[in-house]
Amino acid sequence: MTNEIEQAKIDMAAAFRLAARYKLEEGIDNHFSYAMPGKDERYLFNTYGKHWSKMKASDIIVVDGEGNTIDGKTKVERSAFCIHVPIHKANADARAVFHTHMPYATALSMVADGKLEAAEQNALRFYNDVAYDMEYNGLAHDPAEGWRLAEVMGKNRVLFMANHGVTVVGKTIADTFSDLYFLERACHVQYLAKTWGKLHMVNPQVAHKTKRQFDEEASPYFPMFFDAMKAILDEEEPNYRH
Repeated sequence: MTNEIEQAKIDMAAAFRLAARYKLEEGIDNHFSYAMPGKDERYLFNTYGKHWSKMKASDIIVVDGEGNTIDGKTKVERSAFCIHVPIHKANADARAVFHTHMPYATALSMVADGKLEAAEQNALRFYNDVAYDMEYNGLAHDPAEGWRLAEVMGKNRVLFMANHGVTVVGKTIADTFSDLYFLERACHVQYLAKTWGKLHMVNPQVAHKTKRQFDEEASPYFPMFFDAMKAILDEEEPNYRH
């Protein structure tokens, strides 16, 4: 179990560095968390104040269900605790919870009636698996706001948070990072397409079929994407593992 937890810290550090590389974050802000395997109400979080491009496995802290640091030298950032822990508790499949203000997804959250449209293959990965919160309530400094967001999100993998950003959840760090990356790509190309004109929508039956293909046939390959990304870090920034 110790080895599994240490690997989770390494994977978390890799996810932070890769998010910084691909502009999916805001320096020291935004937050990722992971429910520790085999532990009740023990969560891995990023050290607040450390730039994501410099994150190491040793910077990943362990926090309990009340927000107390169990392992590490810093406290969890308040809004991180208030958003993430209720989502973890409300959805057993949400072992990894990644919240960012990545630009194109966040821009879509600012548009009246903005939705991720079924008009591109990457977007179909999330077909009927997206929730939209239409009520911005300011900084999330109360767990009640996290519980409200968890209710809106339900069992969906993606939550667009009005005027704020997105939250993506998954069973593993690898799958959740992959979803985060391709969600931003889908939002980006949707923006580009709309600058040229009306979107050409995919037939709903085909959209359903493609989503099922992603879930049943393509999903085993999602960890390969994260492993390939980590291989770049292993070559160029191997100190993330320490």
